[in-house]
Amino acid sequence: MARFYDFVQDALAEGQPFALGIIAGIKGSSPQKKGAKALFFADGRIKGTLGGGCLEAEIQDRARRALLTQRPATFELVLDHDFGWDDGLICGGKVCGLILPQAAQAAEVWRKLARCDESLTWGVKKDFTIAWLDGALAEEEWLYRETVSPPRALWIAGSGHVAQAVAPLALQLDFDITVFDDRPTLANTKYFPQETKFRVDYWEKMLREPLPARPAFGLIVTRGHQHDALVLREWVHRPFIFLGMIGSRRKWRLISTQFIEDGLATAAQLNRVACPVGLDIQAVSVPEIAVSVMAQLIQKRAEITNTQRPTVKSQHAATASAPNPA
Repeated sequence: MARFYDFVQDALAEGQPFALGIIAGIKGSSPQKKGAKALFFADGRIKGTLGGGCLEAEIQDRARRALLTQRPATFELVLDHDFGWDDGLICGGKVCGLILPQAAQAAEVWRKLARCDESLTWGVKKDFTIAWLDGALAEEEWLYRETVSPPRALWIAGSGHVAQAVAPLALQLDFDITVFDDRPTLANTKYFPQETKFRVDYWEKMLREPLPARPAFGLIVTRGHQHDALVLREWVHRPFIFLGMIGSRRKWRLISTQFIEDGLATAAQLNRVACPVGLDIQAVSVPEIAVSVMAQLIQKRAEITNTQRPTVKSQHAATASAPNPA
């Protein structure tokens, strides 16, 4: 899946002028969240999104003027009836942000963020230059700050129908996928996207593989209860930040009770497992089950991001004394 910084790389390769728009802060309801970004080109193209509709159209117009003058700008827009009635954008919130027509000058920053093999924090200074955060400047000296992390690892035990439906969704949603199975006839790129990694061997050998250094999610969707239990027996002891297993509530009661009786896991360890995995959206078909699973993974990822290491930290962009061309 292309991440936003891949779009910046493509724009740099094209050599076409562009302005970077960033939502640096919101108050109340808005169609996009803090940290949303878009590239605005002189020919009218847009890569990424700041929310669409009249909000994006307004920022696009300001970005066009910023490209002409090469002067950075801030914006603060109230999403009320007067602003967004035609497009139905009457959220009632306030959005503030930055327009950076000289963002291409930070090419090395964008290249490193596109590779993103480690967590990196960059920001926009009060003079509108783009730089890495090195701790030298106080918090108030930044108009915007953001930490970018590599895609979260998702280990999927099993390569059947559910795994095949989950994998392409997960790749689109910025997860790095590894599929484990002892069936090479299924665990291959005939049934999974090219970006998928595979581990194909005896289960006992595969399950000894250490987790990656970055936080990892686990999903157990093998071909049957016995294999699910086999994987769970090992993975329940691993430091997954989320571990889910497919199955009914009755199945989970039977397996968890047996694990505790046999001393295979503690109640506390088993309480960390989501089974049945997926948000309750009354899913029936395999694609619906995949959607419910990915919804739960997205929810968990957001919880972790918000409580452990906020992805985006920003200052109120409208406080900057920046030229705002009319």
